[in-house]
Amino acid sequence: MGERHPPDPATVRLPGPWTHRSVSANGIRIHVAEYGSGPLVVLLHGFPEFWWTWRHQITALGDAGFRVVAPDLRGYGDTDKTPRGYDLWTLAGDCAGLIRALGEPRAHLVGHDWGAAIAWSVAALHPRLVRSLTTLGAPHPVTMRDRLLLDPAGQGRASRYMLGFQVPRAPERSLRRDDGARVEKIMRAWSGPDWTSTPDFADAARHNRRAMQISTVAHCSLEYYRWAVRSQFRTDGARFAKAVSAPTHVPVLQVHGADDPCVLDRTMRACRGRAAGEFTHHALPGVGHFPHQERPEETSGLIGAFLIAR
Repeated sequence: MGERHPPDPATVRLPGPWTHRSVSANGIRIHVAEYGSGPLVVLLHGFPEFWWTWRHQITALGDAGFRVVAPDLRGYGDTDKTPRGYDLWTLAGDCAGLIRALGEPRAHLVGHDWGAAIAWSVAALHPRLVRSLTTLGAPHPVTMRDRLLLDPAGQGRASRYMLGFQVPRAPERSLRRDDGARVEKIMRAWSGPDWTSTPDFADAARHNRRAMQISTVAHCSLEYYRWAVRSQFRTDGARFAKAVSAPTHVPVLQVHGADDPCVLDRTMRACRGRAAGEFTHHALPGVGHFPHQERPEETSGLIGAFLIAR
């Protein structure tokens, strides 16, 4: 049998009430799904997913009176897959450029996992573009660095999977092997027990497995982790930490799975010091790393109420 061809990137343009298009920003072409009208909300996904992770929130927030835009991050889905640029400096620039390219002066940022780290970075590096900040499943990047050092038996142990991603080539092969079976295994291990037995989980796993098969996505997605670890020993990591350390002055909402095995709830609560003003933290019992998918109605309600009040 011949080698199977990887899926076309356009296969992530899944049908729905949203509109798909490409936007040029920060020197790359970014694929977005867009729905609704009103104040801009940008939804930033994490690993190992793509824009579709926000399918529930796109419609809920759009119907609540917002213009909702969910991009594929650099290196994912139908967005450009560049040889470099997977550092938080550049990724924050992608988001800032996207807001400007959409013709909006500011946006509410909602991020999950890597998307949360990017959202915190945009709020620090491009503060005039951010109206509010909502994060799920990941803390401020400097808080994560600090908690890894201060809580090695807790957050350090929970984050040990990142070390396996530092090895060249082998992690990429493992993510693609058996039609992306490891993607589903990661999702199952990181989720709370209720979601994994549902048809919604099966759909999410199927789509994420296929999206990881797109050429170079596995490599690009792991470059995020490689920069995060290796930059701690380089000058660019120190410069970045200094640049984003000042507390943000926009309102902050955190929605976190109390049973998230990747990021401990106490790590997320430590982000309080990164907010100069309003800071609200919701821990959802029985929920893992994907609260926006595991408890979509509750999570959408919390985000929607927070944004409407702004």
